[in-house]
Amino acid sequence: MSAGKVPAAVFAYTPGALPAPSRAGRQTSIMPVDHYENFPVASVLLPRRLREPVEAVYGFARSADDIADEGDAPALARLARLNDYRLALNALERGEAVRDASLAPIFERLGAAIRSHRLPVQPLRDLLDAFSQDVGKKRYASFDELREYCRRSADPVGRLMLHLYGAATPDALAQSDKVCTSLQLINFWQDVAIDWRKDRVYLPQDDMARFGVSDSDIDGLSTGRVVPGDAWRALLAFEVQRARTMMLEGAALARRLPGRIGWELRLVVLGGLRILERIDASDYDVFGQRPKLGAPDWLLLGWRALNWKHG
Repeated sequence: MSAGKVPAAVFAYTPGALPAPSRAGRQTSIMPVDHYENFPVASVLLPRRLREPVEAVYGFARSADDIADEGDAPALARLARLNDYRLALNALERGEAVRDASLAPIFERLGAAIRSHRLPVQPLRDLLDAFSQDVGKKRYASFDELREYCRRSADPVGRLMLHLYGAATPDALAQSDKVCTSLQLINFWQDVAIDWRKDRVYLPQDDMARFGVSDSDIDGLSTGRVVPGDAWRALLAFEVQRARTMMLEGAALARRLPGRIGWELRLVVLGGLRILERIDASDYDVFGQRPKLGAPDWLLLGWRALNWKHG
């Protein structure tokens, strides 16, 4: 999961892959995709009563993200299909039936979750806006611009989960935003090579200029023609530390939330931090081998969660 990067594991159970809906004449080869999240957490940690609404939200977000990022449909077809999602969401909010038969199953499920848990609709609109942006935007001038994208592409997931848990206080929402944005940034930094193959660069352009790294440098690194040098390592070390600082600023939320959600969030936070450790350990070479978590890491994360010391 690279562009779009719905951080579904934030306070969430990761269900099976969900296919993007099809519609004759409106899409070309937008295919179902199997997604494996970077920070999966065992579904046993999610209360049974919340599995259905979490899957409903995930199904909506995952299928819309696939429309923006998978297959070979032209940009206009992708944007048109995402607008169908907006129209369906508007109908849902008005209490009307969704007329698009291919979208009806997703939105019937989502509508039931919204009604039963009084979920806000704006985070869902924010996700659609971010997915539409993914269709055409390939570069970010500054970190502020990238952070605004994360506000709409990542933060809504954590906010919806807090509403599901009845824990959406202002302080909790602010901390959740930091955790979600940090997870998004971690995805970006571990997937530089993958994103480059899609002509996407999430590294802020002003940071690249400051450290003396260009698009041609990323191309050389991604294709293996050159090895990481001091400029690249300094740039990625800076971005890694930025993501780490943001994660630690939001991490206290894991202690504030009771029960299973608190334990799950501990694993999410620690999983993100562990990926950053792996990037550090690679000397910031994310091109030769993508930093990811394996079975030994999850044993370590379990031990760290049990011995959580964060304030």
